[in-house]
Amino acid sequence: MVQAKAWLLAKHFDGFPTESNFELKLEQLPEPKDGEVLLEAVFLSVDPYMRPFSRVRMNEGEVMIGTQVAKVIQSKNAEFAVGSHVVGRCGWRTHTVCDTTGLTPVMVDWPEDVSLSLALGAIGMPGLTALYGLEEVLGLQAGETLLVNAAAGAVGSVVGQIAKIKGCRVVGSAGSDAKVAFLKELGFDRTINYKTVGSLDQALREAAPEGYDCYFENVGGQFSSVAIHQMNNYGRIAVCGCISLYNDTTPQTGPYPHLTMIFKQLKMEGFMQSRWEHKHPESLKRLMAWMKEGKLQCREHITEGFDNMPAAFMGLNLLKPTAVLS
Repeated sequence: MVQAKAWLLAKHFDGFPTESNFELKLEQLPEPKDGEVLLEAVFLSVDPYMRPFSRVRMNEGEVMIGTQVAKVIQSKNAEFAVGSHVVGRCGWRTHTVCDTTGLTPVMVDWPEDVSLSLALGAIGMPGLTALYGLEEVLGLQAGETLLVNAAAGAVGSVVGQIAKIKGCRVVGSAGSDAKVAFLKELGFDRTINYKTVGSLDQALREAAPEGYDCYFENVGGQFSSVAIHQMNNYGRIAVCGCISLYNDTTPQTGPYPHLTMIFKQLKMEGFMQSRWEHKHPESLKRLMAWMKEGKLQCREHITEGFDNMPAAFMGLNLLKPTAVLS
């Protein structure tokens, strides 16, 4: 028997998360049955999507949703050797007994000098979201101009770098001077601190006087309302997040972009990376190759200690890749 810790959603969020939303529980896990494994968490992700997903997909009292990199410490499944590492949607748990459905082995040739935490970041779900949004949704072509907001975040920072690899001009928006400096290090052509510009509309126009062919949308709300009017005819918009809305207690309303979308014949599509799960193995190899070539960089914020999961989540500024070291 193994004693595990798990963080529960004690009550649904009402506005910004607080300590009262979480409850730590101890549980005794059974021995793995045939075909099952016992996993020990190494890194756990803290992601913006947990906020809206918990509202629509969780009941109070359930273990918080989330993905982790875990080590196999017991195995009764020949395909998962003891000592190997996997990525799984095990939630906020220190240990998990499960069958292997939904577990993805970490690539066998994962470089020793690359932290396994990146399997939750640039070489994981955020990186895949960036790649599929650009290739499958936007169909980004060399020479086009791309706008990406939340550009210093786990997804946005990868979006901008892949777009540069593809020969595009990239304008990135972030919410602090430090994040803007980071975008410049990554090679973004133009950067905007949306919190300090006098007029977002004017700043976006100055950054791309000829308009935007593609827009990678992570924020929603007022930013989106301004940006859509600066799209070129037949522009494409990929929507994977709406950070500005996640903690609202009263839903935001309007303005509505329908006439602009009609007159400019824009295409807007929401998506999740899981749609292209069949492409994940090859896509992860591409992301890793770019990293090994020095074309893809990332920054992480790591909080140590499983007991600090709620604090890490509450401290998440919703724009930075983050992980918890178990």
